[in-house]
Amino acid sequence: MLPYGSYYEPSEPPAGYGYDETHSGYGGAHYLEQHWHAPAHHGAHPGSHDATVQLGTLHRTGHEQAVHEQPPVAVTTGEDPPTIELGPPLTEQPVNFPYPQPEPGEAPGPLYVIGDVHGYLDELLAALRQASLIDAEGRWAAGRSRVWFLGDFTDRGPDGIGVIELVMQLAAEAAAAGGYCRALMGNHELLFLGAAKYGDEPVQSTAGTASFLAAWRLNGGQQHDLDRLESHHISWLSRLPAMALEDGHLLLHSDTTAYLEYGESIAEVNDAVHDLLADEGADEWWDCFRRFTKRFAFRGENGPDAVHELLGAYGGYRVVHGHSPIPYLTGAVHADDGAPPHVPGPYIYADELAVAMDGGVTMDGRLLIARLPVN
Repeated sequence: MLPYGSYYEPSEPPAGYGYDETHSGYGGAHYLEQHWHAPAHHGAHPGSHDATVQLGTLHRTGHEQAVHEQPPVAVTTGEDPPTIELGPPLTEQPVNFPYPQPEPGEAPGPLYVIGDVHGYLDELLAALRQASLIDAEGRWAAGRSRVWFLGDFTDRGPDGIGVIELVMQLAAEAAAAGGYCRALMGNHELLFLGAAKYGDEPVQSTAGTASFLAAWRLNGGQQHDLDRLESHHISWLSRLPAMALEDGHLLLHSDTTAYLEYGESIAEVNDAVHDLLADEGADEWWDCFRRFTKRFAFRGENGPDAVHELLGAYGGYRVVHGHSPIPYLTGAVHADDGAPPHVPGPYIYADELAVAMDGGVTMDGRLLIARLPVN
């Protein structure tokens, strides 16, 4: 049984965080929209060809890439940065692995959820082995188990494409073994795909003109992931659901009620997001990214009411989410002695209606895997 009560639930956001409980958090879209200084022409990221757009000072604390607010600075324009060629639309039918049904009288396999990975492939492999979900060669070893990744495979860490390819591999191997491995779409999937598709094309944010490519870089985007992105990765990522219901657990990436703005059922929400990615333009895509970057809706005095609103619409008795690192939810970001944040396991909060699964791997925390239910 995982420890409960090790964390406290602050009534206010942690000091220095700078955002209210329903807006985008650290390094998110709300930061970009508040601090974007739109140039007359869109140049390249610092270090890309000869052009620079200085949007603030980037540095790393541990593994996290932070953006420090700066006064408006001069913008030097030049050649646009390269963006990946997407090629013609895919014509082949998608490969869907059906959920295997148990034999009569046979219970379904155990259910696991995995928090935000953010490109940390080695940490993911180690955690999967420790949970006995893969073998020493990195192959599915969990039989009929059911596994859900909660999104955010890329950005900040060293090998986002490697993470995506591993999850795709495990999905095929799990289906062959009678289990399944599935994944939700996180806000970083929306951002990564938007950067690949729209590059520096201007989009209208609430604070002026921005672009997916600039936002992706500010949020830890790694150029080598974009360079390695191929059509089959794009096809797979674009079909990920935004939410799912398993054994009474409403699985989400983001701790926000923004899902309610896309439909009254799980199917409606997933269809709306898929339709938007397939047919809508850059501004609609940006708005979807911005909405799913909101966080902290389940924290504080009104948190249980927000959870009940989602459960009333989509079913289930508890929300399980990633997105907001547990050290930020609890306010234990920095220890007095400078030690990494202590994350013993999933964080149960909002009158035990919500389970947070982002262990803060990007800030020297943990990459969390948990078997549901947790108590």
